[in-house]
Amino acid sequence: MQGKNSEKSGERRTQAERRAETRKALLDAARALIVEKGYAETGTPEIVKAADVTRGALYHHFADKADLMRALVHQESEAIAAEINSQTNTGQTPLDAFMSGASAYFSAMSVAGRARIMLLEGPTVLGLSEMAEIDRQTGGATLLEGLRHAANHGALKDIPLEPLADLLSSAFDRAALAIANGGDRKAYEAATRKLLAGILADWQSALMS
Repeated sequence: MQGKNSEKSGERRTQAERRAETRKALLDAARALIVEKGYAETGTPEIVKAADVTRGALYHHFADKADLMRALVHQESEAIAAEINSQTNTGQTPLDAFMSGASAYFSAMSVAGRARIMLLEGPTVLGLSEMAEIDRQTGGATLLEGLRHAANHGALKDIPLEPLADLLSSAFDRAALAIANGGDRKAYEAATRKLLAGILADWQSALMS
């Protein structure tokens, strides 16, 4: 009995692995085509062909092309958040933590095609509201955590953190898009540091007093 159960368990794992491989193939194919041609110009038959799966497999994993785009945005957003989390920690000063996070964000967004997916195609397909919700669930949460870290150190007095996070997120997105299009990253990082230092001025003044 144990042998049969183990065999069945092994079969289930194999099926799960096959499903994961199919899903990955669809996401990889969709990503490459959308980055190259744009969402509107990419058809599901092309995605299925590039992924080397059946049309039924596509609709087994995703409700439609927009749902596939949604999964792609989640995937990219989670990768961005992981990069930021790997470069920041609560032992850093607020300014250093913010700058580490900003630099990590710019690096993450420099991955080929990511800026187009996250800043151009994603908002067009899913809308700003859903993109903001995905951001809050993943990358945006790291920015808000950074603001709370700064507030715990005496900065940002009387400033509502969530609206500030929205404003900073927009600024970082604009810089990331410019960098992805060939802009001077060092110049944008210098401007980012100046912006953040201004926002954290109360905390810095307290340190020097």
